[in-house]
Amino acid sequence: MALNNFVVLFFSLTLQLLFLLLGVSSESPWITAGDVTQVPKKYLELAKSPEVFDRMVSIRRKIHENPELGYEEFETSKLIRSELDLIGVKYRYPVAITGVIGYIGSGEPPFVALRADMDALPIQEAVEWEHKSKNPGKMHACGHDGHVAMLLGAAKILQEHRHDLQGTVVLIFQPAEEGLRGAKKMIEEGALKNVEAIFGLHLTNRVPFGKAASRAGPMLAGAGFFEAVITGKGGHAAIPQHTVDPVVAASSIVLSLQHIVSRETDPLDSKVVTVSKVNGGNAFNVIPDSITIGGTLRAFTGFSQLQQRIKEVITKQATVHRCNASVNLTPNGKEPLPPTVNDMDLYKQFKKVVGDLLGQEAVEEAQPLMGSEDFSKFAEVIPGHFSFLGMQDESKGYASSHSPLYRINEDVFPYGAAIHASMAMQYLKEKASKGSASGFHDEL
Repeated sequence: MALNNFVVLFFSLTLQLLFLLLGVSSESPWITAGDVTQVPKKYLELAKSPEVFDRMVSIRRKIHENPELGYEEFETSKLIRSELDLIGVKYRYPVAITGVIGYIGSGEPPFVALRADMDALPIQEAVEWEHKSKNPGKMHACGHDGHVAMLLGAAKILQEHRHDLQGTVVLIFQPAEEGLRGAKKMIEEGALKNVEAIFGLHLTNRVPFGKAASRAGPMLAGAGFFEAVITGKGGHAAIPQHTVDPVVAASSIVLSLQHIVSRETDPLDSKVVTVSKVNGGNAFNVIPDSITIGGTLRAFTGFSQLQQRIKEVITKQATVHRCNASVNLTPNGKEPLPPTVNDMDLYKQFKKVVGDLLGQEAVEEAQPLMGSEDFSKFAEVIPGHFSFLGMQDESKGYASSHSPLYRINEDVFPYGAAIHASMAMQYLKEKASKGSASGFHDEL
C-alpha cells in the first residue's frame, strides 16, 4: 500500500512539474483557459470569411428558389449531399425519405448532434426579389433555408478542424418539420443512435441582430390538433323546428371551448385552445346536416387532460343541442408534439459559448412561447437544447414566420455557423475532459 501511495505521489509531482515547465495550468492539462475561449472567435472569423459566408448565402438562395414541402425535399437533399461531398463529409441517405445525416470527427464516442430542418411551407411568396420562389404556392417562410445554410457552414468549419474534435459530430438535416413529424421518423430510423445530446438553432425577428436567446427548462409549448364533425338533421331554414340544427350546436361548442382556458386553467399555467376552422353549409336558406370544426391546443403541462376536456366539451355540448359529435385528436395523422424542454447543463454551455463568441451582452433570456417545434421529439429522447438567433436589424423590418412577406437577414449566417460549430466542439471537449478525469482517478 505504501509503495502504491509513493507511486501516485511521484506521478502527481512529476505531472505538476511538467505543467510548470510547459506553462500549462494543471486544471486543464492540454489547453489553457484563454485558448478555450478563443476557439469560438476563431470559428466566427472563419465563418465570416468570403469562402464560407458567400457559400452559405449561395446555398440559401438556391434552396429558397426551389422550396419543397415535407418529405418532398429531394432537390434540397441533393444539394446538401453535394455540399457534404465537396468538403469530404461522410453521410447517410436516405433517412426518413429525404433526410441526410453527416458525420465529422473521430467516428468514436462521444457523439453530439446538430440539427437543421429543411422543408418549406404551402405559402405563395409575396416578396419581390431576384431569388423569389419558383414553385407556385410554396415558400421558405420560416427560415429553414437559412438553417440548412448555417449548418453546412458549420460543417465546413468542423471538417477543417476535425482532428481537434474529441469525438463525433452528427449533422441532422431533417425533413418535414412543419406538422408532418419528420423528427419522429428520423428517430425511428436511427438518427440518434449513439448520440448523447443535440442542439438546434432557429432564426427569429423577435431578437436583435447578433444576439441569441434561450432558457433552461420549458422553452416551447406542446401542440396538438383536433377536428370534430357535429351531425344533426338538415332542412329548410324557414322551418327550423323540423331540423336538428348543427350550426347552433357548433356555435355553442366554439364558445364553450374557450371556457376551458378562462375558467378551468390556472392563469399561471399557460394554455391555448383555438378553433381555427368552421366548415358547413352551402346555401343561405338550407340548414346543413353537419358542421366540421377544427383547431389547435397548446400547453406546457397537463396536455392529455386538456385533450380529454376538449373531447368532452364537444361531445356533451352537441348532446345538449340534440346532435351527435365525433372527435379526432390526430386529424390527417397529425400527432401531438411534446413541449420543447432545454437541458440545464446544455443551457449553461450555450450561455458560455455565446458569451465567449459574441460577449455576455449577446445572451438573452428567452420567454416561454406557445409556439411548438418538432425538435421537441429529439429532446424527449436525449438531452437537447434549442435556441433562437436574432436577425432583427433596427434599420429594416422583418415579417414574422409563416408570413408571405418573410425575409432573412443573411448577415447573421456567420453567427449561426459559429454557434453550431462551437457548441459541438465545446460539448465534446467537456465530455472528454470528464472522461479523462474519471479514468485517471479510476486507475489510481
